[in-house]
Amino acid sequence: MVETYKLFIDGKWREASGAATMPAINPYNQEVWAHVPVASESDVADAVAAARRAYDSVWSKTTPGQRAALLNKVADMLDADADRMAILETTDNGKVIRETHSQMGYAARIFRYYAAWADKMHGDVVPLDQKDTLDIVVRVPYGVVAAITAWNSPVAILTNTLPAALAAGNCVIIKPSEHASVTTLEIAKMVEKAGFPAGVVNVVTGAAETGRALTGHPGVDKISFTGSPAVGRAIATAAGANLKPVTLELGGKSPNIVFDDADFDRALIGALAGIFGATGQTCIAGSRLLVQRGVYDRMVEGLAKRAAQIKMGDPRLPETEMGTAANEPQFNRILSFIEAAKTDGAKLATGGARASGPGLDQGFFIQPTIFADVRNDMKVAAEEIFGPVLSIIPFEEEEEAVTIANDTPFGLASGVWSENISRCLRMMRAIKSGVVWVNTYRVAAPQAPFGGMKESGFGRVRGEAGILEFTQTKNVFIDFSGDKRDPFAMKF
Repeated sequence: MVETYKLFIDGKWREASGAATMPAINPYNQEVWAHVPVASESDVADAVAAARRAYDSVWSKTTPGQRAALLNKVADMLDADADRMAILETTDNGKVIRETHSQMGYAARIFRYYAAWADKMHGDVVPLDQKDTLDIVVRVPYGVVAAITAWNSPVAILTNTLPAALAAGNCVIIKPSEHASVTTLEIAKMVEKAGFPAGVVNVVTGAAETGRALTGHPGVDKISFTGSPAVGRAIATAAGANLKPVTLELGGKSPNIVFDDADFDRALIGALAGIFGATGQTCIAGSRLLVQRGVYDRMVEGLAKRAAQIKMGDPRLPETEMGTAANEPQFNRILSFIEAAKTDGAKLATGGARASGPGLDQGFFIQPTIFADVRNDMKVAAEEIFGPVLSIIPFEEEEEAVTIANDTPFGLASGVWSENISRCLRMMRAIKSGVVWVNTYRVAAPQAPFGGMKESGFGRVRGEAGILEFTQTKNVFIDFSGDKRDPFAMKF
């Protein structure tokens, strides 16, 4: 049965104005498995108005404990419904079930983490030179937050934003990617069941027009976006026109650096995880593998052998290691990068084409692809691909590795593999990225802040930094002297 979803606005489920819908297509078999509404500009305006009413009348008056209790209810539902939610997300974007299932548990952990933060947003008393003035700094919510999320990990990305914004006291309008909207709408069902007041959480689905209507709406107080740098620039422009603050988590071209003295077997596994986990469709993909000359040939050979053995197939099966590209536009984009690498003279070590065979022919499968002897100025190394395509780049010395690693407009994540702790500490300081993994790769925690530098965006999600993104400081001066003052001179 093909389910038709509705918008969630002001605590009610309703069709988009004009009843417009778009198909949700399973990238494994290209079948339409659901229909999702396309919100119009008027639908978006209704959602913003609902969020504003909810904030002014109800949510701004709730206690931290009340907010925490509601967030914990959603966490409990995520845990209880993890099996079904994982299947829905895998069906929507082709990511393997072994990851989508773990992401549901991880999402529940983030909800609980920020529930625990709700009553810990302490202010400060600031000592002043004026002995008869008390200065208090408090943190207050923005009010109405717009959250634009991506298709590669819809629930995980949503929970980087939603629970923190709610715990801080904001109301939220969510616009998920048009390529993977279903699990976000399912989260809205949990929000409704948990008992959140109407309008505190709203979901408007649709394509770019819906997103532009939301990010350009003057009633939005803060914008959070996860996605491509190109769209991030457009959102930052729209926010600038309305003077709204923005948190941007954008793309990456992350260097994963292996030195001669690394634990070779662990580094090889880390390289595989960095690029072929999630079919390479992750902003933190270690898509540039920098390998020191002493182990370069061995690493190329070992990776090519292991990559050729990766089991592709139905992403709903637990034995499947790599799923599909999430949608047809992305599938075609990845293949175009592979062809560009061949044209530029990169050496194809394995893969390099659409995957075919039993269970693969109907889906957007791409062979795990590795190019060796890549130069950092080649298109395959310079631009974000968002797919299972690895560029291996040789280097001689530590300084050269740093130069190559930082020779990119991006700065989201990086990895360093070495048994020399001094070298690891030097590299950690030298690499310009928001995240550095040492002797590991692709690790996350609710308590650990995450975000990028340079064109990978600004602001942070998760950890204390993540909730601070959804608050602003208010300073209060209290004069208890009882003295009259000169009305024509500022008091310092």
